[in-house]
Amino acid sequence: MVTATTPAADAATEISSSDPAPAEGEGHVHAPSLPPFVFALFFIFGGITSLNDVLIPKLKELFTLNYTQAMLVQFCFFAAYLVIGIPGAKLVKRIGYMRGAVAGLMTMTAGCLLFIPASTTATYPLFLLALFILASGVVIVQVVANPLISLLGPQETAHSRLTFAQAFNSFGTFVFPLVGAGLILGTLADVSAEDFEGAALAAYRTAESAMIVKTYLGLAAAITVVAGAVWLFRNRLQGEKHEASSGLVGFDLLARPRFGFGALCIFLYVGAEVAIGSIVINYLTLDDVLGRPESVIGWMVSLYWGGAMIGRFIGSALLRLVSPGKILAAVAVGAIALIALSTNSSGTLAAYSLLAIGLMNSIMFPTIFSLACERLGSRAADGSGIINVAIFGGAVIPLATGALADLSGSLALSLALPAACYAVIAVFGIYARRPASD
Repeated sequence: MVTATTPAADAATEISSSDPAPAEGEGHVHAPSLPPFVFALFFIFGGITSLNDVLIPKLKELFTLNYTQAMLVQFCFFAAYLVIGIPGAKLVKRIGYMRGAVAGLMTMTAGCLLFIPASTTATYPLFLLALFILASGVVIVQVVANPLISLLGPQETAHSRLTFAQAFNSFGTFVFPLVGAGLILGTLADVSAEDFEGAALAAYRTAESAMIVKTYLGLAAAITVVAGAVWLFRNRLQGEKHEASSGLVGFDLLARPRFGFGALCIFLYVGAEVAIGSIVINYLTLDDVLGRPESVIGWMVSLYWGGAMIGRFIGSALLRLVSPGKILAAVAVGAIALIALSTNSSGTLAAYSLLAIGLMNSIMFPTIFSLACERLGSRAADGSGIINVAIFGGAVIPLATGALADLSGSLALSLALPAACYAVIAVFGIYARRPASD
């Protein structure tokens, strides 16, 4: 979904301080230590992103949507990265990292609260608007979180440190759908929207979406508490200073082969990860896979995101010992093999081989991010901004996967698109297996 699907980057933020400029490849923010709540931010925006995977089958049933229409959930959510990424970075430049985090968290709260009128009116477009606003807050929070992780520490351990931080993101993606499946999908097997029409259908949609509202109201309350905690640290960073920028800063970096290839791979990786996560519940319900209703197997999406969590803890250590590019190529090939195994088998083998792709996804985002941005020096923040915009792949690839499923009439065939994305990522791993030149 980094997602991802979940995924984080500083959108076009150039950092300087009153002290002498850092050496090439460095960019340390002056802070006593990395605030612990930074990891909590990764947990929150990771969890909210993965909760979409539970929301999609619910809304698909309530509004009798096809797969293309249902994937508009992910399109509207990840479109925020394209629309808000650079403006969000400019906001952070203006008010600073800590206040920027608070602004992002409160925007997330506003998005959660919009689920109330969406449910009351039983209007699908209003749900999509709420998700876009929620995602806009997520983007602003990510603009803050990722630079603090990547800049506070030596360059040589950036791969490991980013992967460790992403593990907290994965913990959120594991916990949220586990809880959300029980709350949101709990009554899905008892009755269907197809059983109603007219006023009865509208009443059914309003009643069934009430649990969605309760879930997101709980999130709004929790996010508000975290925002209050972050506000207490608003003056924690000393010497924070940002240079002004205008226009589409950093897009010229796409002309550099290594960076341009890496940005493309972020687009494809987030898209593939989110696409699989979005269809996994519906895929598992197929008669030749598990053949069980969403309310029974909905929790299993947590296994997909849980694999990413476990893999990131392992990967944070492994990446210190083995070439990151080689590991990236290996896990991308592994993801392709698991898709092939799942689509050419049935039953529990088909189910668990698809879920195991989460383990392959584990180190992809932080590794692609670090490999693409190697040796950018003073342009590192600009490059990070473009990477943030590339997360828009989470909007495009899932929508295309849904359209392919509708056109072919087969969810299994639609997985060919994520497999193609992983193939390109494998090539990038081989290409970037050696350190970048100056």
